[in-house]
Amino acid sequence: MTPGDHPGAPAPRRPGAAPEAPAAPAPSGGLGGLGTLGADAPADAPPEGRRRRRWPRVLIALGVFVALITAGLAGLAWQRQSSYNGNVGRVPDALPESNRPEANASGTENWLLVGSDSRAGNGTTGDGNEVWKPGRQRTDTIMLLHLPADRRKAYMISFPRDSWVEIPGYGNQKINAAFSFGGPKLLVQTVENLTGVRVDHYGAIDFNGFKSMTDALGGVTVNIKQSVYDPARRQHWNAGRQKLDGEKALLFVRQRYNLPNGDFDRIKRQQQFMSALARQAADKGTLSNPLKLDRFLSAFTKSISVDDGVSGGDLRSLALSLRRLRPADVSFITAPHKGTGMRAKQSVVFLDQARSQALFDAVKQAEMPAYVQRYGGGTNLGTVS
Repeated sequence: MTPGDHPGAPAPRRPGAAPEAPAAPAPSGGLGGLGTLGADAPADAPPEGRRRRRWPRVLIALGVFVALITAGLAGLAWQRQSSYNGNVGRVPDALPESNRPEANASGTENWLLVGSDSRAGNGTTGDGNEVWKPGRQRTDTIMLLHLPADRRKAYMISFPRDSWVEIPGYGNQKINAAFSFGGPKLLVQTVENLTGVRVDHYGAIDFNGFKSMTDALGGVTVNIKQSVYDPARRQHWNAGRQKLDGEKALLFVRQRYNLPNGDFDRIKRQQQFMSALARQAADKGTLSNPLKLDRFLSAFTKSISVDDGVSGGDLRSLALSLRRLRPADVSFITAPHKGTGMRAKQSVVFLDQARSQALFDAVKQAEMPAYVQRYGGGTNLGTVS
């Protein structure tokens, strides 16, 4: 097995490599369609040894942001605002200083939200933790959160971690290698160059944060449509409703093997789990119980890192502006793609340039409702496969 076979491993530097047609057709539902994910069809187990040991801890990280948005937490008495603000980690120089896209449409806001696959034993996000070390982490969850000026909707755009894109200074590579090469700033540059959309803010969480958020809610209930086995972790998932604690939730959203469309189906799982998490965070039982709510907010704020341009007042204003947002108002979209192919012994994802450009133009021009009406975007994500 070669290092290039590892999901997200940096490819050999090949500046200017010409794109080729994808080797496989696009899976159905590439624009966020919510087809069946689980399956009992047999699949070969992944190679043992090195691949299994190096399997990244894939996160949905962004679910905590969606939970914060949709839970209406601005209705809280913010008597502990300074304490919560002190928990949040700040990332210096996360945003580029020059050669950036023009400002977004008035009143709109875009957040680049990532989940780190660090193998460190301790947390890498939150106050006092080291967010990035060269070559030590990749971002296996990458989402662009677009907030319209009226804050009546929110749009979460997922980028497949193996998307074959140009990384400034490194040529064509998998998108999740950008963080490994140059940390948050290079990842922001990569996404801005790819989309033409200006990133206003950056937010990150690692697997420890994700687990603590789930546990702070007392677990999250999912409805699994079909029984499925994960050979990579020897985990059986039985059909039906199940309450997952943080550890089980992490295993659930990490599964790729034995799902019909691999990583594409895992993205759908992540999106669907986020919706379930958000609905539970918005439940009146959480909001009306001061102890439970404090536990949730403490876990949330201790688990995240944001760019150093985000103040406590900014976070409070964001929550206030989104206090009427409901889980059903959040649309989940996957960047349009043409399926997978090979580059230097790596399996990669080829984005559909024309359809992706339509999506990114809709973000820049604040025309996402028209885009969703034409192409679709998942909002009813209560059942996961």
